[in-house]
Amino acid sequence: MSRSAGVVGGRCDAGADHSAPSDHSEVPMREQSGADLPSADFDAAWCATDLGKYRACRYTYEHYSLESLPPLDSSQFTGAFRWLGNAGAPIPRQVTKLNGLARDLAAKGLTLPQDFVTFQTTENLYGSLDEVSVTGCWTNLSDPLPSPVEPGAYLVRFFRDQQDCVIWYLYLRPMSEAFVVFSDLDYEFEYGARRDGEEPQADLGDAEERRAAIFRCAPSFEEFAHRFWIENRLWHAVNDGEPPRLEPRLRDYLNHYAPPVAPM
Repeated sequence: MSRSAGVVGGRCDAGADHSAPSDHSEVPMREQSGADLPSADFDAAWCATDLGKYRACRYTYEHYSLESLPPLDSSQFTGAFRWLGNAGAPIPRQVTKLNGLARDLAAKGLTLPQDFVTFQTTENLYGSLDEVSVTGCWTNLSDPLPSPVEPGAYLVRFFRDQQDCVIWYLYLRPMSEAFVVFSDLDYEFEYGARRDGEEPQADLGDAEERRAAIFRCAPSFEEFAHRFWIENRLWHAVNDGEPPRLEPRLRDYLNHYAPPVAPM
């Protein structure tokens, strides 16, 4: 049975672009499953745009409740991204970049999830979310950024909207599975502004505001990538005039939403 989207808010604020990951060697990895999101005190939502008449969006993005989204088959999230085809050969410059990031995280007792490393370092996967994004989102890795709400936890920015309306991060904790969160804040910029005596975008001294700025959205990077890829492909299908024949996985996803009833 189809369900309509549960909208829990949304906005778009333009922001600055800052990035500078370093290059090093050997990437420690660990398995990442599509299990349920770990217990956390973050609100949960999916930040995305419309799906034509099937799911409305008042702004560039909306926050949709996770319960309103089509369910995904977690058994396909093995870290190999088979649903995108063959991963392809390693990209040397990306391997070097991820090696350095992994070494920085290892010094903090943290490791990168294997699905994330695979996606960011192989030629047929890297950049595939950029290519499909209908809102100009692009891959942009950061160095480890301290969590503003939890000592010992770190954020790694990996994807951002072209105007910084929304920024996605890996959320990493010691002895815990990584998961994906999003925020309208670029924490690399926020910390840099405070360090340099400039005015930050947010009051990072307010504990309630710090926590409210982060939303958890997917239990693994591969699940995030899969839903983002599906929805952005669907956007073209439902907004480019006559709807084409949809492949089964796209059709099944769209069938979750009930189209609006025509007026009598």
